[in-house]
Amino acid sequence: MITRLGINTGFALNRFTTPQEWIPLVAETFGLKIVQFTADLLNPALPDEIVQPEIAAIQKLSQEYGIEIKYTFTSAFTRVNHLAHPNPCLREYWVNWFCKFADISRALGAEGMGSHFGILTVADYKDIQTRQARFAQNVAGWKEVANHAAKIGLKYLLWEPMSIPREIGETISEAKRVQKLVNDGIAIPMKLCLDLDHGDVSSPNPEDSDPYAWIREFGVESPLIHLKQTLQDKGGHWPFIPEKNKLGKITPERLLKTLEESGVEEVTLLLELSFREREPFESRVIEDIKTSVEYWRPYVTI
Repeated sequence: MITRLGINTGFALNRFTTPQEWIPLVAETFGLKIVQFTADLLNPALPDEIVQPEIAAIQKLSQEYGIEIKYTFTSAFTRVNHLAHPNPCLREYWVNWFCKFADISRALGAEGMGSHFGILTVADYKDIQTRQARFAQNVAGWKEVANHAAKIGLKYLLWEPMSIPREIGETISEAKRVQKLVNDGIAIPMKLCLDLDHGDVSSPNPEDSDPYAWIREFGVESPLIHLKQTLQDKGGHWPFIPEKNKLGKITPERLLKTLEESGVEEVTLLLELSFREREPFESRVIEDIKTSVEYWRPYVTI
């Protein structure tokens, strides 16, 4: 089994914004090569006269530092209703937004682009008929995006099962249902980006909040996994530092064993670590990521 370690650029949001900052940080300070680039560092809604020079700068520096942007994803500022929005005009805007993000992704060298599946409003979720209509709208939107992504050469799209019902895919059975429906007649495959801190803790089925159960079920359908230390309450994107590792569920030995037993042949483990803009977290961002990389280094290919 080939297991590589990479990083999601969510940690850089509003801290290390320019490619001149985050690319050397990833390559030299953290010693990593694989990146999942997040849209919050280069929003497709920006005009082309801003986007194109930024793409060129990222391409140049990635080549200089040996960085591979293998995947792209939405992030904190783009964690919105998008394809499930109740306003059809805004829904169409987000279809076009994802098509532009696909263009950026391909230009940066990514093979897959993704997001959460879609977030329903509280009112839309409460009404069963509206909920079903929004879900159908959501599936149709992703298929539109897939048509464009296929034409420009992306290999697959990605969606991330979440933790509450209105954010979609909160249980293993629901994620199975979504995966089956969205892949019916889609232009390129819709794969999963598993997150080890997601899953519904209120579910009567304990497997729905067990990261290892999710891997057993979906490991072979997930080319990448969002990696962070997860506690019993799934309350944060914690780094792999000693005080969290004592309490956390994720150990390298058990994770790799579960992946291998699930039939996974190749996977990228992507550190997806979030740090509040509060002390002491703010001052520990770089050190905690370095510690997390060193924790995993003996077990994976960097």
